[in-house]
Amino acid sequence: MNRRIWCLSTALRSPRSERWLSTTPACLDAADPAWRTTPTTMTSSEAFTETLAANGVNNIFGIVGSAFMDALDIFPAAGIRFISVQHEQNAVHMADGFSRVTNQPGVCVAQNGPGITNFVTGVAAAYWAHSPVVVVTPETGSLTNGLGGFQETNQLPIFSDITKYQAHVTSPKRMAEFTNRCFHYAMLERGPVQLNIPRDMFYGDLNTTIPSPLNIERSAGGPTAIAEATELLMSAENPVIVSGGGVVMAEGVAEVVALAESLKVPVCSTYLHNDSFPCDHPLWMGPLGYQGSKAAMNTISKADVVLALGTRLGPFGALPQYGFDYWPKSAKIIQVDMNARKLGLTKNIDVGILGDARLTAQALTSSVSAGQPACLGNAEERFGQMKAEKEKWEAELDSLSVTPEANTEMEPRHALRELEKAMPENAMVSTDIGNICSVSNSYLRFKNPKSFFAAMSFGNCGYAFPAAMGAKVGAPDRPSIAYVGDGAWGMSLNEMMTCVRENIPTIAVVFNNGQWGAEKKNQVDFYSDRFVGTNIVNPSFAEVSRVMGAEGIKVSKPSEVGPALKSLIASGKPGVLEIMVSKTLADPFRRDALSKPVRHLQKYQTFV
Repeated sequence: MNRRIWCLSTALRSPRSERWLSTTPACLDAADPAWRTTPTTMTSSEAFTETLAANGVNNIFGIVGSAFMDALDIFPAAGIRFISVQHEQNAVHMADGFSRVTNQPGVCVAQNGPGITNFVTGVAAAYWAHSPVVVVTPETGSLTNGLGGFQETNQLPIFSDITKYQAHVTSPKRMAEFTNRCFHYAMLERGPVQLNIPRDMFYGDLNTTIPSPLNIERSAGGPTAIAEATELLMSAENPVIVSGGGVVMAEGVAEVVALAESLKVPVCSTYLHNDSFPCDHPLWMGPLGYQGSKAAMNTISKADVVLALGTRLGPFGALPQYGFDYWPKSAKIIQVDMNARKLGLTKNIDVGILGDARLTAQALTSSVSAGQPACLGNAEERFGQMKAEKEKWEAELDSLSVTPEANTEMEPRHALRELEKAMPENAMVSTDIGNICSVSNSYLRFKNPKSFFAAMSFGNCGYAFPAAMGAKVGAPDRPSIAYVGDGAWGMSLNEMMTCVRENIPTIAVVFNNGQWGAEKKNQVDFYSDRFVGTNIVNPSFAEVSRVMGAEGIKVSKPSEVGPALKSLIASGKPGVLEIMVSKTLADPFRRDALSKPVRHLQKYQTFV
């Protein structure tokens, strides 16, 4: 097997040699204020704000409201930038994108009542993306709660099933305690947490220290489980590694590379975690799941042992694709996840390791390197098969990614291929849900982690652009691009005004084909081309963007796509790349979700 030196960009690699979980960078030093260690009299708004600062917060996304204005007033003095958005749902998505690129909690806040109920979809999306978002929810005053006052609703039950932890501040004296705990649990349990604060709790004096963030060391897993996994890997003739989002969260991509190289085994990425293994590595096979890599699917279908690192093995990500049920039914499965409840939940497994993906990969590399794994004996043969599978898939993609000369409209796959060619190496890409955006799973490849932020299994429209904005705030030196369909773009195009106002140069690539494509495909397959609600008429989104003060370029030819994307990125301004494409539709997400209609009433007999 021909190998070359591969290394992770030092700019995107954690400098820590040990794996620690922390809710803030290591920033406490001798210059810190006295209240880090000495009880000090302060107001509860000051305690809240100082706890944010102690946890490394320098950006908060939201819409201004009187309920938290006493704290908002002192944000600038604490070094906290309040980024005012157009809709509260998008504030959560921005905090989500920020958290995924920085690996630190994102924070959002809004006015009690309607502002907070607008958070719900964003929080649900963050929950299923395992994003550490601290959701601050000011509430109606404690002395009027239950009286049906202005902007009142019971806010805790609303979020009870989509948060990892909920705190309700019952006294100003506990403000710092609850605020700090939310940051701790957001990272510890990897997901959104709710900090519910009755508006009168922002007022009042207390004598307190500001709790220091907790550092919790994770482990590689139990020694027995590590030994059992090692035994399976040592005896495997055709093992395959599946690298999931937990690998990126653990900053463990380099360790997975080292493990794969020690065994000379192929690596597939889980669905929508295309940045969990470098695409320029010879052992990379590409992503699984909807419109993923046939090379990856064909390879894993032959595995006798699957090592699933940092993944819950979500059911949607392993559904049959291209008419192929590729998940290996007889393979031994080793699953590694930091959440014990996810081990063995969706698939029968042979070994479950409750551990940090990075440390587990390190431990397994050490253990297998001490012996002679059986798979090394056929490494050259397997590598030849991997190479052939990838070449075959690339050739097929090339054949699919063309616009016939007779066509007057660009094919969506052709546009996606041109975008892939023009994409900067250090770019961050966020994708919305929808037909074309989901097909992009075939084309999005990344050399570095923390580069791909999809809507994940909650699958809500309107996610991509605000998530890309949050990622841009978290990594301002990297290009940030959102892929959005023309239907979903109506849910987030208002945030282009935020980009202009706040100087957040994020690019939206909007695929304009005048339809809700994913749902229209169901009407084609199951409802005899009866199109209800799926055909839409659009303005020029590039023109709308320019009216908002941003850039806007509209293209209709494949040769125009790459130069337009590069031009928008080079401008240093936010903008829209509107790509006019044909109405060609890809396969539905899943064919088992619908059935051919049955009608009993006479008036509906023709609707079959």
